[in-house]
Amino acid sequence: MNSLKIRRTAIAVAAAALLPFSLAACSDSGSDAKAAPTAAADDQAKTGESTPAGDSMTGPFGPACAGVPKDGAGSFDGMAKDPVATAASNNPALSTLVAAVKKAGLVDTLNNAKDITVFAPTNDAFAKIPKADLDKVLADKATLTKILTYHVVGQKLTPEQMENGSFETLQKGAVTTAGSGESYKVNATSNVVCGNVKTANANVYIVDTVLMPK
Repeated sequence: MNSLKIRRTAIAVAAAALLPFSLAACSDSGSDAKAAPTAAADDQAKTGESTPAGDSMTGPFGPACAGVPKDGAGSFDGMAKDPVATAASNNPALSTLVAAVKKAGLVDTLNNAKDITVFAPTNDAFAKIPKADLDKVLADKATLTKILTYHVVGQKLTPEQMENGSFETLQKGAVTTAGSGESYKVNATSNVVCGNVKTANANVYIVDTVLMPK
């Protein structure tokens, strides 16, 4: 009987001695399981594989973008909230274009259009046209409408699409685009000086030369 008690006591003592080691082993195993994904996540963070970066350019680009107000209705954030004609009216560099759009009665047409691209000539672009010729165009609603609608494409164009493209305009003519990175031309003559500007219903590419229908 005494020997049986001694054996039971010995087994209990051995089990008690081994228990902490067993718990420690389980704890270490759990830590390793958790540590492995963390290490993998660290590697992905370093390589960028967890969130692969696309090639698409998402923000405005070009030298004239520096002149856009940092805040307010005329800023990039402000323009993104308004339809395109309204957004353009808040940009001082586009005041001549806005006046022309109003003369042609196209404000509502542009503001109510869905998913369009507007090639927006700057005031300096209009200044390249001799004043007498410009005044004549501004006074001729039919001609003015034809020119302005030639600057509008019925889809939102990304910079990638503009690398080598040809697109039908609302005037029913076609514009061609070419370039890459932050350098693009329209019809091989007009440079994009601030591109990929978002408004509520359009992508805007501000250009340095007025486009003329062919």
